[in-house]
Amino acid sequence: MTTRTETSATGTTVAKGAGADTEADGGTATARSEFDRDTAVALREPGVYDAHLSAGWTIIHAVNGGYLLALLGRALGDHLPHPDPFTISAHYLTPSVPGPAVIRTETVRTGRTLSTGQASLFQYAEDGTEVERIRVLASYGDLDALPDDVRTTAVPPRMAPIENCFGASDGPAPEIPGSSAITERLDIRLDPSCVGWAVGAPSGKGEMRAWFGLADGHEPDALSLLLTVDALPPTSFELGLKGWTPTVELTTHVRCRPAPGPLRVSITTRNLAGGFLEEDAEVWDSADRLVAQSRQLARAPRG
Repeated sequence: MTTRTETSATGTTVAKGAGADTEADGGTATARSEFDRDTAVALREPGVYDAHLSAGWTIIHAVNGGYLLALLGRALGDHLPHPDPFTISAHYLTPSVPGPAVIRTETVRTGRTLSTGQASLFQYAEDGTEVERIRVLASYGDLDALPDDVRTTAVPPRMAPIENCFGASDGPAPEIPGSSAITERLDIRLDPSCVGWAVGAPSGKGEMRAWFGLADGHEPDALSLLLTVDALPPTSFELGLKGWTPTVELTTHVRCRPAPGPLRVSITTRNLAGGFLEEDAEVWDSADRLVAQSRQLARAPRG
């Protein structure tokens, strides 16, 4: 079933279809999923959307970059004629903070199978001027129209069974300054080989592998994959560094619509140099399909 968006009587765009949990309230479609609610956008005028960045998706000092990407992805999915993100590249210009925001979208090109658009998210400074936080360029299509032919050498990551992996409540929380509100919205079960950082014994391998889901029970969909690729603890933790690892640029490819059930996420970095590191992510669904890939450049923590 295709996930699309509809605009309610209040002008709020919410998910409809696979992975969405909605209810009717006086004729208004309302997203019951916390993820849907917190990534909702309201059409102000053609191409311009109002949004609110929820404090529930903050980590350390700022709003999570994957959450921001999903928010802009929602607006572009409403603005463009095709429903699903195929590839989306984001440049993070200034740190976002909880509160109101405006998203401006633009259609770059429309074709038969793909449409391309760009979007920017702005927030207001104390003096009332707009500050651009993030700018994206994306191509959208219809995941349900893709051919079934798959030829790949990629294999799912080797991970312990989910019941043998570690969640946030399974041990003492590491000392990381700032907000960790996002951890309450995620169901992350880290593979035992990737938890050394949490007990002061990082492996030095620059790897993170985990089972992943949303704590509110929202089944994975194309939009939530944009969050998933940037939701695990940074690989720099397993390199012995702690602190904020801000994303500079993040490109995500959505390869197919994920099946229901927990996702497996593998993130690696091979080169920390000059104060920057790359992270390559793969996301696999419960049907053993590679559903998303990403690469990002991030600033390394100083600690």
